[in-house]
This record gives sequence, C-alpha cells and structure tokens, in this order.
Amino acid sequence: MDSSVPDNFGSSQKLMALAQQLRQYKSPPTPFDDDDDNEEQKVEESAGKLVSQLGFAESVTPVAQQPPERFRPKRAAVLICLFEGDSGELRVILTKRSSKLSTHSGEVSLPGGKAEETDANDAETATREAKEEIGLDPSLVNVVTCLEPFLSKHLLRVIPVIGILSNKDFNPCPNAAEVEDVFDAPLEMFLKDENRRSEEREWMGDKYLIHFFDYEMNEKKYLIWGLTAGVLIRAASIVYQKPPAFLEQNPKFKVPRVVQNDTIMP
Repeated sequence: MDSSVPDNFGSSQKLMALAQQLRQYKSPPTPFDDDDDNEEQKVEESAGKLVSQLGFAESVTPVAQQPPERFRPKRAAVLICLFEGDSGELRVILTKRSSKLSTHSGEVSLPGGKAEETDANDAETATREAKEEIGLDPSLVNVVTCLEPFLSKHLLRVIPVIGILSNKDFNPCPNAAEVEDVFDAPLEMFLKDENRRSEEREWMGDKYLIHFFDYEMNEKKYLIWGLTAGVLIRAASIVYQKPPAFLEQNPKFKVPRVVQNDTIMP
C-alpha cells in the first residue's frame, strides 16, 4: 500500500476516519512466513487455538509440516470493497458467481481470484480481479489494509484486501462468463445473529461451524456462507472493533500432514 496516494472519500468524514483506523491494523503473524527461522515452533504454539469456519484463518491453523512435504498453498486475494450507503451505513460489494463455472458455481463471493506472477502485491491481485469480474476501476478503490490469510476449502491461501470505494455511484459491468449478479450488503450484518444459521461439520476428527447468512435485496435472495462469510465476519469484527453476537469458531482444527493436489476440506 502506498500511503502517498491521495485519499478520495468526498466529504465523508466517516470513511476518512475508517481509513485511518484500518491503516493502523496489524494482522497476526502467519506460521508460513518463509523467512521465519522459528516457523515450526510457531506452528506448534498455535495448536489448540481457535480457527475460523470453512475459510480457516491461517495464523491460527496448526499445520503440521514434515519436510520435504512442506505445505505451500497457492495464493489468491479477494477485495472487501466498502462504501457508505444512503443511510450512512457501511456496505460491501458482493457477486454471485456464474452457474456455468466449474468450481463454486452459483455461489456468493467477494471479487477476487488467484495471484499472477505480474501482480506486485495482494492489493493488485484483488483490484485486478475486481476489474475483470465487475468492471471496477482500481483508481476508484483506496486500499487501506490486508487481513490475515485464510485457507479455502481447496487449501488455497486467500488474502482479504480491504478497500474503500471513493464513488458509491459505481455502476458494475459484470463479466457474464464469471459473474451472474452484483449486489451489496450491510457489513454489520455479519456480526448479528439475525438471518443466520450454522452447521456443525467434522474434519480429521475435529468439529467446526459453517455459518450461513440469508439475505434479500431487490426481491432477490442470496445465501452467503463458507469462506466468504468467514472473511466478512472477520472484517466486520475489525471494522466495528467488536466480536460477533454468535459463536464464530471451533478449536483444534488440523490440516493434513501431506497435502495432495486433490486434498479438500469437507
């Protein structure tokens, strides 16, 4: 992030204050930092800590590493693009993926995708993908921070990038090959127990929760769950500086010692 880039929040004092707050945020260290000599020790120390639902927060995931089968997931980034609604509430841009896609078809997600070698950083990955998927010009997004990585169902390392939209009148142009619909939702919804349900699942002998949020807008119904819900719960907790009104996580989740190409979480 380049702090020398001028902010463009119009006359919104709330968005300027939010940007300042989020720029002070420091994500927890991840046990996968390649330049960390105490990597294995940190992994052991993280055992027994809490882990997010389905999209598992990497910094608290006790991954067992046994060389030479070292755990090196591929990298991706998603954009948590926030803007101020007509009533002054913070809202986040979401997409419904095309039903023709081979993975996660028809599911609600944040704009984003896998990193490319030409991407300078995670922010560039997230904003590039957002432009490709919904036509969002990166110049309209003030990137303010990145959250800790999450592990996706397919063991992909996903970095949530928080950006603030400088023009709430942005008109999405969805790429029909990837995106079926673009909508927005109030960020604070992901801290509330309303319109939420959860399911308990099991992986390698340990149980965890998956959260589902039912949302309706313009007479359309959406189901927000899994990694997307997990990332938004974490983002809302950081933005509003308070925990959700429900049990967010379950302890003692383990990633398998040897990860094959087809390894997925249930």
